[in-house]
Amino acid sequence: MGKAERTRQFIIEQAAPLFNEKGIAGTTIDDILATTKMAKGGLYGHFESKDEIARVMVDYLLGKLSDKIASAMAHEKTAVKKIFAFIDVYKDPIKSYIDGGCPVLNFGVEADDNNPELKAKLKMIIEGGQEVIKTTINDGVTNGELSPEIDAAGYAIKMFASLEGGMLVSRVTGDSKYMHSLIKMLKDELKSYQLK
Repeated sequence: MGKAERTRQFIIEQAAPLFNEKGIAGTTIDDILATTKMAKGGLYGHFESKDEIARVMVDYLLGKLSDKIASAMAHEKTAVKKIFAFIDVYKDPIKSYIDGGCPVLNFGVEADDNNPELKAKLKMIIEGGQEVIKTTINDGVTNGELSPEIDAAGYAIKMFASLEGGMLVSRVTGDSKYMHSLIKMLKDELKSYQLK
């Protein structure tokens, strides 16, 4: 990686938490300059506009979350353990893996009606996450680990929505007990379909 690429990556890594915590609309160029200790000319030498910076930050944060989930799941051998690994990425909403909490939740609120490009990107991430859950459960059914009575698509929707909702409630109240209760319910439900 050359000096320009390293500088661009430095800007991304330093500014991403700002966007995740304050939102796209709430993060100013002055915020980015203060965090990176760069001059405006230096910043715009790497990015054409705030819109480009925001797009890059969203991609970076969503990629970071997706990579964390994929890595956690890849370390497990069984479908149930893979699903538990996915769930456990969300287990500490107050001290989240990504500063500011889950970028799907954070940017989802902001993108609802104001940013069709971001909304489409988040839709893809949400549907992709549910597909990973559904496919993993169906693999568990195929290999005899889980009962065929489980509704993989229904569980995937419930799991994804519960994790995002649990993140919101826990962060707003400052108490992880809500997420811990949801995680226990999700795991208990999946275990109830376990055959071996």
